[in-house]
Amino acid sequence: MTINGFSKLSKQQKIKWLAENFSSDPAAMEQVFSEWQHPDPAAQKIIDGFTENAVANYVLPYSIAPNFLINGKTYAVPMVIEESSVVAAASSAAKFWLDRGGFHAEVVGTVKLGQVHFRWGGQAEKLKSLFPELRTWLLSACGDLTANMRQRGGGIRDIELIDFTAIEPFYFQLRASFETCDSMGANFINSVLERFADALENFFTEYPNLPDAERDAEVVMAILSNFTPECLVRAWVETPISSFEELAHSQGMDAAQLADRFALAVRIAEIDPYRATTHNKGIFNGIDAVVLATGNDFRAIEACGHTYASRDGQYRSLSRCTVANGIFRFELEVPLAVGTVGGLTALHPLAKHSLEILGKPSASELMCIIAAVGLAQNFAAVRSLITTGIQQGHMKMHLTNILNHLGASAEEAAAAQHFFQHQTVSFSAVRTFLEGQKKTMALL
Repeated sequence: MTINGFSKLSKQQKIKWLAENFSSDPAAMEQVFSEWQHPDPAAQKIIDGFTENAVANYVLPYSIAPNFLINGKTYAVPMVIEESSVVAAASSAAKFWLDRGGFHAEVVGTVKLGQVHFRWGGQAEKLKSLFPELRTWLLSACGDLTANMRQRGGGIRDIELIDFTAIEPFYFQLRASFETCDSMGANFINSVLERFADALENFFTEYPNLPDAERDAEVVMAILSNFTPECLVRAWVETPISSFEELAHSQGMDAAQLADRFALAVRIAEIDPYRATTHNKGIFNGIDAVVLATGNDFRAIEACGHTYASRDGQYRSLSRCTVANGIFRFELEVPLAVGTVGGLTALHPLAKHSLEILGKPSASELMCIIAAVGLAQNFAAVRSLITTGIQQGHMKMHLTNILNHLGASAEEAAAAQHFFQHQTVSFSAVRTFLEGQKKTMALL
């Protein structure tokens, strides 16, 4: 079913068109989409402005993981995610490390990158000889765009000329590095790059004594890169192996065995891409939830993180673990290009409150917080895998969703929560329990 002018319809007209053309029960669909709106029209107008062709709000839970001790400061961390076990695991890990020195984190770098891709008909060596002049020309051309950022301590850090002609004839690249302070900086970077593109073409048009074949520089595209390997943060935890005694004994191991098994599990994720994919997904369970809560771009951060995990040619774990001289150390290194000003951080009311809850951090401090949560999530997942197994805790947290799906009453849900405290949770087991409850009630 196609339509012209969909974007010009009112929201109610869009909903009606969807219901009439794509639902077996149009009235039910129309009701659901009409109900999932913010009760405050002014707030809904803000939400609708985030995107195009909005017809409803798709709501995710906004949760808090307390007791995160990071660099000596305690945080209650907002997390937006639909999987309850993620928040529970992060909270559990935060509490575990609270009495063991907490999480430590440091920003390694905050450089972001952008590119101008172009073709030029001259020889590479000649372009390289012209590049110092071209670089000055480019910087001069965008002085007005960078003035405010330079006053804040940011701006253009460098411009490189990259020669790809051995792979693709006549193809070159300008790779620019930027410091954007507390903003994510996407609009700033892209504006500068587009100015670079115009200035690049003008440079060759106006440069004296060039042959005609060298006056035409064809800009293919100018765009930031979401791969930011120099916008990097490192987080770690460290403790004597002996501090694992209680946990280890509950699993029939000693502390050294548990620490060794943990380190091996992380090493497996470094060796095997199949395991590394799931391992890193667990890290991003934590990272994405905080990124969403603070109004940042989780898609860009995911793409960058996975590229970084493949930087040596094989996809590997983003975290590492060492056990040496009686000390357990678990660390994570991940690129995180985030902002605390501009974009959704300024527009979305919950994003603003998230930053307030976190103490109005700088972008660098937010990088540390996010990395620590990713490490906590990874610690909790690996700890479960090498002890009780992942399903026990996951399915117990998932029990409420199963009960809602099966339409359990409040009394049935309470009985199920009690029964499954010491039983394995599965969809079929919960359904069987509820069927038994209904039969019992029918006999009363």
